[in-house]
Amino acid sequence: MPALPMELRRRFRSGRASLNLVHTGGAVELDRAEVVHTPADLGRFLGILLGAPPIPADQHDLAAMRRLRSAVMRMAYGFAVGTRPLPADVDILNAFAADPPLVRSLHWEGGTRLVDPTAAAALATLARDAVDLFGGRLAARIRVCAAEDCGLLFVDASRPGRRRWCSMERCGNLAKVRGHRARRAD
Repeated sequence: MPALPMELRRRFRSGRASLNLVHTGGAVELDRAEVVHTPADLGRFLGILLGAPPIPADQHDLAAMRRLRSAVMRMAYGFAVGTRPLPADVDILNAFAADPPLVRSLHWEGGTRLVDPTAAAALATLARDAVDLFGGRLAARIRVCAAEDCGLLFVDASRPGRRRWCSMERCGNLAKVRGHRARRAD
C-alpha cells in the first residue's frame, strides 16, 4: 500500500476492499472522517483500495462512488448487527456490480497491468467484492470494532470468530490498557 498516514492505514485493514471503501468517509458518524473530496481524491483512493495506480475520475464518478458507498455502508453495518439489507440498497449494489469490472492483463516483463482502468470499472469491481461478501458465508462475520471511539468495520477471519477490534495494535491495545488502569484504580 502506498505511504499513508497511520490513521488512514488503520482504516484500510477491514479484510475486504468493499468495506475499506466505507472507511473513506460518508454520512452520519463517518462524515467527520471523509477523505474523498474531489475526483483526484477518488482516483487516488480507488487505486489504494484496489492495489493499483491512481485511476482517472470525474465529478460523475465522485457522485456514483458516494451512492455505492452509502449502500454498502448501510448493508455492512446491518449485517454486523444481523439485519437484512434494504431492497433499494441491494438494487444499487447489483446495478454497480453489473457494470464491467477492472481487467488485468499479464505483462510480458512479468506481473500484471490494468487494461484501460476507469473509475466506473473500479466501482464495479468494489461492488462485486461486496456482492461476494454479503452473499457468502463471511456476511455473518462482519463486525464493528468494539472500541468506544472507533466503529470501523472488519471481517472476522479468526478461527473461533470472536475477534472484537479492527486492529489489535490500536483499538485492542487501548482497550486492554483502559481495562488494566480501571482495575488498578479500584
